[in-house]
Amino acid sequence: MEQLDVEDGFDFHEYRHGLKLLTDDRETTHLENREGFACPACGRPFERLLVSEKRLHTFNSPPGPFCLVRTDEQLLVLTH
Repeated sequence: MEQLDVEDGFDFHEYRHGLKLLTDDRETTHLENREGFACPACGRPFERLLVSEKRLHTFNSPPGPFCLVRTDEQLLVLTH
């Protein structure tokens, strides 16, 4: 199982073969994990991924467990 690489930031285009784009605006992208990629925080497969470049972001609490990963430019919210 391939783990998302966030070492030098995160570019979802590198994983487009296994991530389905659900929504996208200029600062927020919501993706579905169709390939079983592993979470960079806990190593388990995740279901959905929210990538936000906003400095401040408010969202409803996702159902079930979730992980947060911070890069220099982005906040990643991965739901399991």
